[in-house]
Amino acid sequence: MPSRETAVSIARRLRAAGHEALFAGGCVRDRLRDSPPKDYDIATSARPEEVSALFARTLPVGAAFGVVLVIEGEEQVEVATFREDLGIADGRHPKGVRFSDARRDALRRDFTVNGMFEDPESGEVIDFVGGREDLRARTVRAIGDPALRFREDRLRMLRAVRFAVVLDFRIERETLRAVREQAAWIADVSAERVRDELTKILRSGRGGRGLGLLFDTGLLEAILPEVAALDGVPQPARFHPEGDVLTHTRMLLDGVRGGGEEVALAALLHDVGKVPTLEMKEGRPAFPRHAQVGAGMAEGILRRLRYPNRMIEQVVDLVDRHMDWPQLKQMREAKRRRLLLREDLPLHMELHRLDCGACHGDLSVHAYALEERRRLEEEPPPVKPLLTGHDLIGMGFAPGPAFKVMLEAIVDAQLEGSVRDAEEARAFVRARYGGGAS
Repeated sequence: MPSRETAVSIARRLRAAGHEALFAGGCVRDRLRDSPPKDYDIATSARPEEVSALFARTLPVGAAFGVVLVIEGEEQVEVATFREDLGIADGRHPKGVRFSDARRDALRRDFTVNGMFEDPESGEVIDFVGGREDLRARTVRAIGDPALRFREDRLRMLRAVRFAVVLDFRIERETLRAVREQAAWIADVSAERVRDELTKILRSGRGGRGLGLLFDTGLLEAILPEVAALDGVPQPARFHPEGDVLTHTRMLLDGVRGGGEEVALAALLHDVGKVPTLEMKEGRPAFPRHAQVGAGMAEGILRRLRYPNRMIEQVVDLVDRHMDWPQLKQMREAKRRRLLLREDLPLHMELHRLDCGACHGDLSVHAYALEERRRLEEEPPPVKPLLTGHDLIGMGFAPGPAFKVMLEAIVDAQLEGSVRDAEEARAFVRARYGGGAS
């Protein structure tokens, strides 16, 4: 993140060359909220080639739109020429741009709270769009005609929700109406752009409110119909006094603090399998194997949104195993040890904590698991492996991924007392996996 000092220095150099230079957008909003800016953007009257000529290290990141990255040491500041957009092209890019002045530049931006400028040296706020008033009123309002703003860039509909959630603001009535009217058009936005906004909403600390806004506006149905389908799905009142599955999911997301992106996504998707597995038994809802069904659905959803493979694998595993933990005390010794000694146990425990907190509130299994993990880490290994990979090769098995499964099965049998020595281990392998030499 660039420092304010670096950003001021860049603005001063632009001004010394006779150009106008102002801080723009989020950094102005954040300063007025007494919140540390995440970055600094500069809007200037200088053309891109003039910006590049003034600084030793620059990188054109949007030359057609007048955007240049100025690099000072390890810090980078985006410098953009004042511009106005010329008509709507594809819901993401304008047909063209025309370099302009500060007022016209403000009028083409998305929301009033993001449309203010600041004098980098005096701190004076320059507000052409009523951003300060909306900041005081804690309101997200589109600049000008909201329907036009969203037709210019349809991602702005998701950004309206994200800013309302992150800032804990409300969405102004006409802006909200325009989102509802155009929600289906979010399908035209690339999966990567949708993914990034969704992730920010989920990790905001108010993800449940975000999910509610996405549902109320119709955006959820457009981007995550599998999650929207959770609305109205009943749950057993004994375990879920909070209500239907969507309500439960919202409560989980409002509790997300740690665990990173993987836990947030698992909280969102952990119960998607309840829709296709719903059965009514004696008047009560049941969801046989919903965790396993949901894991498969989660994989499809995350691939559709272009999440990285490693993250998909972790989230799918979290969803797949989230119903294992209530059975922890009743598990066979070997399975319980294996679960508790997993490297990613903290992620599973955080999802379990959120899941319990959003329904019955009983965290006894969570406490037991953490205490058992601590105890197991302090103990020596419970058994010495009776066979190795070399032993399996000697029995005639070909090396491969199956070796790990076979060796783990032998250790499990040792822990359970059904295998006591190497000869019994060999007999166990032959009986279960066949093949090999005698």
